[in-house]
Amino acid sequence: MALKAGDKAPDFKLYNSEKAEVSLSDYAGKNLVILFFPQSFTGVCTKELCSTRDDIAFYQGLGTEVVAVSVDSVFTLDKFKAEQKFNFPLLSDFNKEMSTAYDTIYNDWILGMKGVSKRSAFVVDKAGIIRYAEVLESAGDLPNFDAVKATLKKIGD
Repeated sequence: MALKAGDKAPDFKLYNSEKAEVSLSDYAGKNLVILFFPQSFTGVCTKELCSTRDDIAFYQGLGTEVVAVSVDSVFTLDKFKAEQKFNFPLLSDFNKEMSTAYDTIYNDWILGMKGVSKRSAFVVDKAGIIRYAEVLESAGDLPNFDAVKATLKKIGD
């Protein structure tokens, strides 16, 4: 069932590109933007995350943390993060548990791939409640970052 604004954000425990475990509770008391993306080193994913990297001051100015999640391995994410100089954590959902919990996973994707994260954006407030949810069917589309930012401004610092 699709998550929507007002739902409690599903908890998660994933490893980041530095091989440290990260969970939703690590962000308690902070607003959090969660971006799911299909695969590292692809054109649209790189564009999306570079845009987020370049806008990080906006998010930080509103007391917001950003994480990006894909089913790539921690090793792939580490290389992607270093190459693009991302200034926010990349989390590996290699076992597809978080993507499944957030109902943002392709059963079938391109080239016969199965279980790849759909491009999605979630805003989770300080209390762990989803305030914005967008799951895109087309991996070629970008999340509505204006709506993400408007949501963050509305819920405040």
